[in-house]
Amino acid sequence: MTRTQDEFVAARQPAWDELDALLTRKRVLHKLPAASIARAAALYRDTCSDLMRARAAGYSADVVDVLDGLAARACAALYSAPPYRLAALWELVAAGFPQAVRRNARFVALAAALFVLPGLLGFAGASRSRAFAIQIMSESMVEQMEKSYSDFGHGRGDGTDAMMASFYVYNNVGIAFRCFATGILFGLGSIFFLVYNGLVIGVVAGAVGAAGHGRNLFTFVIGHGAFELTAIVLSGAAGIAMGYALIDTGPRTRWGSLRAKAGDLFRMIMGAEQLLLVAAFIEGFWSPSSVLPQVKWVVAGVLYVLVLCYLLFAGRSASRERPR
Repeated sequence: MTRTQDEFVAARQPAWDELDALLTRKRVLHKLPAASIARAAALYRDTCSDLMRARAAGYSADVVDVLDGLAARACAALYSAPPYRLAALWELVAAGFPQAVRRNARFVALAAALFVLPGLLGFAGASRSRAFAIQIMSESMVEQMEKSYSDFGHGRGDGTDAMMASFYVYNNVGIAFRCFATGILFGLGSIFFLVYNGLVIGVVAGAVGAAGHGRNLFTFVIGHGAFELTAIVLSGAAGIAMGYALIDTGPRTRWGSLRAKAGDLFRMIMGAEQLLLVAAFIEGFWSPSSVLPQVKWVVAGVLYVLVLCYLLFAGRSASRERPR
């Protein structure tokens, strides 16, 4: 037996009010506890059913319009993308990025090994043999590196620092992006670029050191290295994690496995890009400055400790140390 409109509204009004209260809270829906989100989803489904019943029974336009609007608001809150907020950037920096790094510690360790070990090999080989360096890099490039660091510590001309900082952003972000994006080739691309970049950096350090300018090179790179080298390793780790998700899919399809990993991959690569922006600023303005080398070494030591502590401890919370 079909209920009258008044009976229908009286029976269902509490559920509609409850859904409305959930949607009008100051906190956005996806920030509410899991139980509240599940309750909102159930109420949304019931409201859609109520809307169909109201239309089928020929209830007044006022009732239909109220239900239609409530269902639309609930659908938008549950299924639309959350709005862009400046607070989201802070959440990424303060918690999301370091948490994602810790959850993928095994990939970070592997990426660090693939980057550091070829670097040590390149440094040892280029330090002992110039022929070794020329096999990895062209002779003209080796000579250019040696010349670049032969005279160092006097600063750059006016306006040059800003231009070089822009160049470093472009160059470093490109390197990090290749380390990450090529991970789609089941991780092989990321492995290649980590090994290659580590080897080249080691060869440059060895060749410049063998030419007698190692102190200049060390003084220049140590300041921004805490951010730049860490970002390259983390970008490669994200690429390897992406490749592994395509290999070890578990019960999911490859696309499903990749989607399940997408949150951490996004946080890691976006966090790495933030590190590279900081590195470019330091490399453009601080690293080539005429500040005493000893001061640069002390500052660099502090920066390395800060970066390490940030990745190890930032965002540690029992309620947040899990992927969302």
